[in-house]
Amino acid sequence: MLRVSIWTACAALGLLAGCAGGTAERYSVPPTQTAERVAIRYGAVEIRDVTLPSYAAGDEITQQSAGGVLTSSTAVLWADAPERAIALELVRHLSTLTGARVASDPWPFEAFPDATLEVRFEQLLAGADGVFRATGQFFVAVEDGRERSGLFDLSVPLSAAEADTSPATIAAARGQIILDLAEFIAKEGLR
Repeated sequence: MLRVSIWTACAALGLLAGCAGGTAERYSVPPTQTAERVAIRYGAVEIRDVTLPSYAAGDEITQQSAGGVLTSSTAVLWADAPERAIALELVRHLSTLTGARVASDPWPFEAFPDATLEVRFEQLLAGADGVFRATGQFFVAVEDGRERSGLFDLSVPLSAAEADTSPATIAAARGQIILDLAEFIAKEGLR
């Protein structure tokens, strides 16, 4: 009888602990559109890798406080894993901008890509100054020896209302900055 009571108590505590945690709010990046078209030299591009700083790679939405401290909460999360989501956003934007066949790793087609793209973010952050910044480097690898790399330093305002640093505003700014990055890479790295 004592064993049943201990197991029942453990199960009840487990259920209570699960309920006490509450549910997290998840934010997806709203779609962004561009009417711009960019001619590039490659018909097929693979996005091999996107790497983010640890604070940006986690599920939690991070922002910078006025004192420069990076803050986040387990109650406010991205809807998808950031590295995967950003890679897919780049695929969508580069496909739309260039008309090329673009896919993320693993490459799903029989024919090999003409170029592979790797993006390494140094910073991807909603700053305390009301600006969302993305800095880092991109690498374009091709077999013909015309490999390229470049640095990027992009920023977009978080909102017209300076005090609005809500997760939805941060998500919209991230969407815009990834579109801006795709345009930059298409013009500077894939032409």
